[in-house]
Amino acid sequence: MADFNDIMLDLKRKLYKPVYFLHGEEAYFIDEISDYIESHVLDETEKGFNQTVLYGRDTDLGSIISLAKGFPMMGEQQVVIVKEAQTLKELSKSTGDGDEVKEKKSSSDKNPLIAYLENPQPSTVLVFCFKYKKLDARSTLAKTIAKKAVLFESKKLYDNKIPDWINGYLKDKKYSINPKAAALLAEYLGNDLSKIANEVGKLCLNLPENSEISVDHIQQNIGISKDFNVFELQDALGKKDVLKANRIAQYFAANPKENPLIMTNASLYNYFQKILLYHFVPDKSRGSVASALGMNPFFVEGYERAARNYNTAKLKSIFGYLHECDARSKGVDNVSVEDGDLLKEMVFKILH
Repeated sequence: MADFNDIMLDLKRKLYKPVYFLHGEEAYFIDEISDYIESHVLDETEKGFNQTVLYGRDTDLGSIISLAKGFPMMGEQQVVIVKEAQTLKELSKSTGDGDEVKEKKSSSDKNPLIAYLENPQPSTVLVFCFKYKKLDARSTLAKTIAKKAVLFESKKLYDNKIPDWINGYLKDKKYSINPKAAALLAEYLGNDLSKIANEVGKLCLNLPENSEISVDHIQQNIGISKDFNVFELQDALGKKDVLKANRIAQYFAANPKENPLIMTNASLYNYFQKILLYHFVPDKSRGSVASALGMNPFFVEGYERAARNYNTAKLKSIFGYLHECDARSKGVDNVSVEDGDLLKEMVFKILH
């Protein structure tokens, strides 16, 4: 299975393969590879004659392969990019979605792409962008692509990997970011890498190279409050800072669209779950705790403090409060209490 960084390195070295099949749930990496090929393999004067972008819903595999077999006009290479390739009927049989058709063994019925892979046109760079799903690795098509071409699976990153990804993304752009700022971005932007890249790009436009991005920069350029956010709420609860926790809860109640209860509740659940896990980590050294809890060592001290304030019995009660708050926010045993009041009530119960 091809690696994203290896593919990009080869592309930047102008080492092109005849066929790239990019599939998987994370659209960002697929777009990065296909966009680079679309922008860099041919120069602007060649693109008009030798670059074709197709959409799976508007074509079929036979037409794509026929185009790929052609020769470039007044140039050495041609590029054929198939976007939304997951909508091609001939490929949907190999996704493993439960409707897979028994693969035909007759050579006359062979998938046109499988036949093409046996003898691809060396002057063509053919790219399939097969998003939001993946090929069944057991299918003949997937096995053949893996053997004869570049098969890349773009996987969703786990939430706890997002801050590290942000670090790496910024490092490539000659910036850095402090751990708290990276965690804040990950929490508020989720695991949509395209969205994160877009917002981080705005930061970079407003800061000189080699800058370290801070929480202040995020507040100024993205609009996430540095004082009233879920991390500050977690910190206040961990320290049992009653005044600060209630101020943040009050702010969230006054700004429910920017701070939806369902998201706050989920973040607090993950926070207290890590405090519970901390109690059971045998080696309490910073490195071991960071590894066990899947976090940057920068944050371990805060969990050490929180674990002193919340024993396992109290944590069991807190999970009950969180569950109750979640249910009531969805209308269970609740007909009139607003989300903001539910949050303030839950914060009170956690702290007392």
